Amino acid sequence: MQRLAPAVFAALTVSSWAALPAQETHPFSVHDMLAMERLSDPQMAPGGSAVAFVVRTTDLAENRGRTDLWLVPVEGGPPRRLTTHEAADYHPRWSPDGRNLLFLSTRSGSAQVWRLPLAGGEPRQVTDLPLDAGNLVVSPDGRRIALTMDVFAECETLDCTAERLEERASGKTTGVGYDDLFVRHWDVWKDGRRSHVFVLELDDSGAAAGDPVDLMNGLDQDAPPRPFGGAEEIAFAGGGSAVIFASRAGGTPEAWSTNFDLYLAPADGNSEPVNLTASNPAWDGHPVLSPDGDTLAWVAMERPGYESDRFHVRLARLDGARLEDEQALTGDWDRSVSGLAFSADGETLYVTAADLGQRSLFAVDVGGGEVTRLHGEGSIAGLAVSEDRLVTLHNDLAGPSELYVSAPDGGGRKALTAINAEQRAAARVGSYEQFTFAGWNDETVHGYVVRPVDFDPDRRYPVAFLIHGGPQGSFGNSFHYRWNPQAYAGAGYAAVMIDFHGSVGYGQDFTDSIRGDWGGKPLEDLKKGLAAALDRYPFLDGDRVCALGASYGGYMVNWIAGAWPDRFRCLVNHDGVFDLRSMYYTTEELWFVEWDHRGSYFDNPEGFETHNPALLVDRWQTPMLVIHGALDFRVPETQGLAAFTALKRRGVPARLLYFPDENHWVLRPANSIQWHEEVLGWLARWLEP
Repeated sequence: MQRLAPAVFAALTVSSWAALPAQETHPFSVHDMLAMERLSDPQMAPGGSAVAFVVRTTDLAENRGRTDLWLVPVEGGPPRRLTTHEAADYHPRWSPDGRNLLFLSTRSGSAQVWRLPLAGGEPRQVTDLPLDAGNLVVSPDGRRIALTMDVFAECETLDCTAERLEERASGKTTGVGYDDLFVRHWDVWKDGRRSHVFVLELDDSGAAAGDPVDLMNGLDQDAPPRPFGGAEEIAFAGGGSAVIFASRAGGTPEAWSTNFDLYLAPADGNSEPVNLTASNPAWDGHPVLSPDGDTLAWVAMERPGYESDRFHVRLARLDGARLEDEQALTGDWDRSVSGLAFSADGETLYVTAADLGQRSLFAVDVGGGEVTRLHGEGSIAGLAVSEDRLVTLHNDLAGPSELYVSAPDGGGRKALTAINAEQRAAARVGSYEQFTFAGWNDETVHGYVVRPVDFDPDRRYPVAFLIHGGPQGSFGNSFHYRWNPQAYAGAGYAAVMIDFHGSVGYGQDFTDSIRGDWGGKPLEDLKKGLAAALDRYPFLDGDRVCALGASYGGYMVNWIAGAWPDRFRCLVNHDGVFDLRSMYYTTEELWFVEWDHRGSYFDNPEGFETHNPALLVDRWQTPMLVIHGALDFRVPETQGLAAFTALKRRGVPARLLYFPDENHWVLRPANSIQWHEEVLGWLARWLEP
């Protein structure tokens, strides 16, 4: 049996409840990936005695995920499942006295706010709104909650929105007229509704008192930003008397603007929101108030139109509806910050950031901006803070997230949960290591190799050469539910992943370097990275290599097909860009393509055509599996159809796998199984001796 990775061993031995009997084991597969429980959204109890969190279980019979609330003591002990309803229970938030958990649930037939008394008893419904609620936030005094609902901005009541939706559903006409861009975004066509922030008063019993107040009444814009913004973009200020939220102005320019701002609105809705960050034409988001409520921290970019610019931390004193003494706390730190949270004394900000193939946890001194790394290896996927404890969600290439607790300085870290211990013990995974090499311009580039399960150093193994998307992304030390290298390791392949120029976590200049050069520096890094891996690891069979990628990775597969046509036995292109000209005119987020290709297509066609895969189709000769989802509006399905047409018309062996119900990702469990079976079948067809 393969030796377990240290993180797995720690989880298995943390306490007696995690002890497991001996059992048969097998190589990791997509079925093991789907069997893993997905932990998320850790929330520290007032006083720091426990952490509430969400566990998602895959229900293969229903072809969906189920979510429930769990609780674990910070001092150690078995975690306790709090809800078992067949509906979705998620998004737990503590009442300030620690006696109740407020959460979102669909158990009433729509997403509403519920309250669970921790001393015992059944959950009670708090809201009965005519629309689905989302993004729950509780005020510091517990007298108010903030939530979001999708409404027609011109409607003055929730019933108005509900009635209009009913009229549309029962009407015979189906045509929809548009006057502005963003007619569709990510995987939905726009229907005129906006996500607005509402505030609802609670009475002494915790029940809703009165009607929710729309803090954005009449504003044609979304808060939080779509499609991925969440409750982290909303915060109570002034002890609960005001709300700060992130949003971007609507209208046609929304399609090419990254100018998100922070707005402050009184919780009673008696005056319009005030733009706190109007002076910054780039992205502002993730507002966090210090424990005393006097200091606002947030993340900000500097360059308009660039979604992968460096997020740095800014601080300011909140004086009513004004920011005073604003400063860039991490202006000199060359890492892009994601999550952030204040320490209990307000003297430290805990932040996460991509760093050399990891997603690490750092402490930033609020007084001087000094940065200290607390946890470096693997990936931090969540954080909760108390006066004397840090709780993190940690995962790595060996396995999924579990909760860990440490001192505020990161010391003495130990596992709090081992919810996936049985699944991890049953599935053997491949060992992995990071390597470096001289890439483009002899600059240092990082990569990972994952060995096949049951590795034999005397054998040579076919290679799955995985190319990440973004392109400002990373295939780093994290457990992935769509592109997991262990699925290839379990099938007998070695996986090689290169963080080419343009990847995140290696300094902003490294990330910026891909601009205007999609097919240049990254391709050179991939060539040199594969050569370096083959030279360093003799168990890699350089004659049996398949390149696979999604999104930009799929673009690169298409580019490789013409610019490096004789290297690979096979290719896999998932939702990849085929023609940069048509991509510009059919994608939704124009700021992305305009930044990366230095302008619009009509102003700078050379910026698109220089590295356009469609222009090299005459060189295509490598067998390719093309995969695309009908609901992918970022890289529309015609890009995949065009690639498949080019392959078949040229007589190149090819197969098209089309998902009519998936977007840019493959999310449904049954489809994920089919995806992996098709991809691994394609590799087996072309890489077997």
